[in-house]
Amino acid sequence: MLPKDDSRTTTTATNSSEDHRSSEERDDVPKTLWSRERYSGSLLFNIAAFILPALYGTLSKLWVANIDSSLVVTTDAYTYIGVVAEVLNEGLPRAAWLVIGDKANRSLAERHGLAYTLIAFQTVLGLIMSAVFVAAAQQFADAFVPAEVRGASLTYVRISAFSALSSAMQYAVATATRALDLPDVPLVISIVQFAVNIILDMAIISKYHAPGLKPTVNNQAANQLACNMAAAFAGLAYFLVITARSRRSEAQSSGEAKIRFHWLKLLARPGLFTFIESAVRNALYLWLVSGIVAMGSDYATAWGCFNTIRWGLIMVPVQALEATSLTFVGHAWGAWRRNVGTETRRPEATRHQMQGVIKPALLSAAIAVAVEVPLCLFMSFYGARRYAYWISASMPVSLITEKMWKTIDWCYIFYAVSTQLATILLSTRPRWYLYQSLVSNICWVLPWAIAVSKIGITPDNAWTYHSIVFGGSLVFSFFDILVVDLIWAWTLLQGRMTLRPVSARKDS
Repeated sequence: MLPKDDSRTTTTATNSSEDHRSSEERDDVPKTLWSRERYSGSLLFNIAAFILPALYGTLSKLWVANIDSSLVVTTDAYTYIGVVAEVLNEGLPRAAWLVIGDKANRSLAERHGLAYTLIAFQTVLGLIMSAVFVAAAQQFADAFVPAEVRGASLTYVRISAFSALSSAMQYAVATATRALDLPDVPLVISIVQFAVNIILDMAIISKYHAPGLKPTVNNQAANQLACNMAAAFAGLAYFLVITARSRRSEAQSSGEAKIRFHWLKLLARPGLFTFIESAVRNALYLWLVSGIVAMGSDYATAWGCFNTIRWGLIMVPVQALEATSLTFVGHAWGAWRRNVGTETRRPEATRHQMQGVIKPALLSAAIAVAVEVPLCLFMSFYGARRYAYWISASMPVSLITEKMWKTIDWCYIFYAVSTQLATILLSTRPRWYLYQSLVSNICWVLPWAIAVSKIGITPDNAWTYHSIVFGGSLVFSFFDILVVDLIWAWTLLQGRMTLRPVSARKDS
């Protein structure tokens, strides 16, 4: 489930020799172990940034369960809106690792201009998508909210629709700033979002809410929207302030950082591949989810609890490691392109050079295994049922969730490793990641999605099939990505990989 970009993207080699020299001098300055420009420091920032939203996702379900446990499933509408918005978020922004992350061949002003252009474009798209969700709220509820609570969920869906706008802004800012070695910006977004959410939820919808208020699930949606928007604007403001300061301190800064149509075209080339991959993957996922919702409230709620375990616990280290790996693989790839010649169409890498590019991904994969294995074992033998009951207040739901988790927990170890290995493709040759993703989705997910829709499954046997679809796709993707990575390495070592030249900037 990863992004892609084509190293054929036209990176700009416009810096003057003085700009390059000053950049190199800055890179040579020793940095502390916890510097955000080093792997270890960046990883710490990313872990902190991913933990806070995951924690709030758990707390929000807990508070809604205290209001009405039957409405816990309603909060999943927010998740599914996020899945649709993810197609938007995983298009252009995921080109950032290759384009904005190429600090060896781009000036600071150019990279900032690319970031500003990306954020502006994604904000406009997010606003359009939010308007579409509001207009289609009834149809969305029909597809993704169980019939038992559908009538009570329409307002929740309409309020949550604007999460597409806030998520578009947050994702664009977070991706661009991580590629710029500014992981503190996503952390600021997470801190603001978490702090304001907790304050409002405690005051309005928790057990300890202000006297005289009668909390509803719609209050939680309104709180969430307000906090997401506040966090998005806070992160954007913080980014603009620190980038303005950093550019003023650049003695050899060349040009102004502006929103340009040329930057949009530059991002669009690799962004097209990531958009197609995300659209195909998420379309199949939502097709399967609509079938899960049709299994009834208990099964759908259990699936929501399962996802809370997955995204609230298991995926936090995986996402943090992925973001860190993407950043440093992108930096290493840009440095290698500059070393072998930015106009060379079929460069040949030495084994040492290739190892330098893939080292962050391999390190992330090793850490992922070390973290995920004990975490998965703990959840299987002790935590899954108790955790599900805690956030759902329903014993049937907790038992179903426990069964779900115990069946495919081991598959997420494969997913943790494959996610890190896929960062090699995303930050260098996203087109290749598109191809491997299409293989995985067309050869495994699509046939099973069709089969599940034709078999006529019931809540009693549904997980037998769904576990094969979801768990099997994780294992299949691992071997798929491994094969493509090996082909990537072979073509690079043999000088058989055709790359687009890193071209000079063209003012629009």
